[in-house]
Amino acid sequence: MNLAELDNPFWSALRSRHRDIALRRGEAARYPAAFAPFLGVASAQADVAAAIGALVGADESVYLLGVAPALPHGWVLDAFAPLAQMICLAPIAVVDGPAVIELTEAHRADVLALTALVYPHYFRPRTMELGRYFGIYQDGRLAAMIGERLGTDAQQEISAVCTHPDFNGRGYARRLVALLSNDNLERGRLPFLHVSHQNHRAKQLYEQLGYGHRRDIGFWSLRRA
Repeated sequence: MNLAELDNPFWSALRSRHRDIALRRGEAARYPAAFAPFLGVASAQADVAAAIGALVGADESVYLLGVAPALPHGWVLDAFAPLAQMICLAPIAVVDGPAVIELTEAHRADVLALTALVYPHYFRPRTMELGRYFGIYQDGRLAAMIGERLGTDAQQEISAVCTHPDFNGRGYARRLVALLSNDNLERGRLPFLHVSHQNHRAKQLYEQLGYGHRRDIGFWSLRRA
């Protein structure tokens, strides 16, 4: 398993699992804006000034993870606090709970409403098309969800782990993370995820479930000056 692909996860996904939707110019590639605001570059040394100029709109911000290029005059690269990249090497015990269903186009409005409430920054109208998404409904409402976002043939990012505030404390996130992580392990894919060090509650949950810290990974926003 080539774990080095996780050092540059946007680029790795855009040239493998998501190459069919990637917008690519040489050594830079991005997701269409309706899918995700993410851009990847082949290396920090790549000359991507012209490529980025063609890929990023005048009033648009995109995000890079793991690798950022040297940029010419006219661009602003802002660094955020590094994220914790975590991986799961062994199956997780699954807690009992309500039924989990795969989310489809029929659930898109519910998904967008929940992510807008509790996961607002990076979820877009077509993000669900990047992988499989699952949820728990209670009282006719989407109470919690989880999904697959970045990925290669050998690795799968677990993403959009969120619970509606009305349903916190019931173990739904724990159940969803265990089920989807185990499913990917059975498929021969290494589950990984990214979490802010400041999100203590989520990071502690992942640690309790068996996710281990692989590395801190740089995170940036990019826009025209």
